[in-house]
Amino acid sequence: MSRTAYSRLIKEEAKKLGFLFCGISEAGFLEEEAPRLEKWLEQNMHGEMQYMENHFDKRLDPRLLVEGAKSIISLGINYYTDAAQADPLAPKISKYAYGIDYHHVIKDKLKLLLQVINAKIGEVGGRAFVDSAPVLDKAWAKKAGLGWIGKNANLINRETGSFFFLAELIVDIELEYDIEPTADYCGTCTRCIDACPTNAIVEPYVVDGSRCISYLTIELKNEIPVEFKNKMDGWMFGCDVCQDVCPWNKFSVLHNEPSFQPRAELLELNKKEWEEITEDVFHKVFHKSAVKRTKYNGLKRNINFLKVT
Repeated sequence: MSRTAYSRLIKEEAKKLGFLFCGISEAGFLEEEAPRLEKWLEQNMHGEMQYMENHFDKRLDPRLLVEGAKSIISLGINYYTDAAQADPLAPKISKYAYGIDYHHVIKDKLKLLLQVINAKIGEVGGRAFVDSAPVLDKAWAKKAGLGWIGKNANLINRETGSFFFLAELIVDIELEYDIEPTADYCGTCTRCIDACPTNAIVEPYVVDGSRCISYLTIELKNEIPVEFKNKMDGWMFGCDVCQDVCPWNKFSVLHNEPSFQPRAELLELNKKEWEEITEDVFHKVFHKSAVKRTKYNGLKRNINFLKVT
């Protein structure tokens, strides 16, 4: 089989596993991203996310992360839903956390894809990554032609918007590469910048992570700074504002992944029930959920911070 045939096979198998799209790029050094990442870190826009400072070289060159790496297989999987929490006054949770933790769901799919690659192509060495290692997902997805990085720093696809997860298989075989990057279609639009409740998008394409509601409600382990009081727009875990206002998300379609189906208990809790949530209810509602990352005390901190004073 040729490299072209290998790449076609991989994309076909990825589609069978439920991935929204798949693109392939050649492993190498990310020259454009290097100065941007360095500047972002120097300006302390990563806040308390100290792990962003680690493995700087590996973030920019996956060949240092995976021995013999030659190709990056970038994949996207849809999580868009039109389901909503029943009580409009209830503290809000980002759509991506409505179902089972995506890390587990996608990692299982990546393992299956790697097994198929080994079965149909031969002995292929590789590693699967889902948002848990020093890999610049969006940069590689952009390089593979899956979309462009918008002014809100999210990857946007012209056909499907931005409500999707990114993941990678880094493998040690040469493949046919998607060398046509997608043009930037943000144009003069500034809706995401104008809508951000905490002014985290400090300039087009630059997000100060330490001001982002997702950071404040998930990554930040200390108390939320008082300057953000009454500016959280009701979000207790993550935030969808910059995606909800993005015109390209009018093209979002409902996902068909059973594991991402919203839990009824989560959607039905009202404002009072959230404010009085017990640890037992927390563990029941968020069993196998990404929200468990905040732990009970972290979610309570977020809910209490939302109370108007």
